Amino acid sequence: MNKEALKGILPHREPMLLVDEAAREGDTAVGRYRVRGDEYFLQGHFPGNPIVPGVILCEMLAQSACVLLQDQIRDGMLPVYTGLNNVKFRSPVRPGDTVESRCRIRRARHPFYFAEGTVTVDGRLCVSAEFSFAVTRI
Repeated sequence: MNKEALKGILPHREPMLLVDEAAREGDTAVGRYRVRGDEYFLQGHFPGNPIVPGVILCEMLAQSACVLLQDQIRDGMLPVYTGLNNVKFRSPVRPGDTVESRCRIRRARHPFYFAEGTVTVDGRLCVSAEFSFAVTRI
């Protein structure tokens, strides 16, 4: 699913649409984003040594997970974060890196969904996290 198709599921738009492509592989969502280097979040984080902020990497995970819920996210529905747990930042992500996020829903009690996921670059673990979100009416 390319960026335009993702806009049919996600309410996010540039500059906060942080997934270039995503696919469902069984019960796992796989998303990719190429860090170009000109993103707004790199401008001051950190001058001369740009590193993608951890909160942005967590947002990439959540946006990727929405591919698993595309049937629940309809017109008038909005997926919102409700929690982050056991987040571990293991390795920095820099311009030129292609981020791959992999996540799955561990349990659901509509409208709440509980997920876990990882962010890697070339197989190197950068982030692991448990997170939850709700699909709510706007």
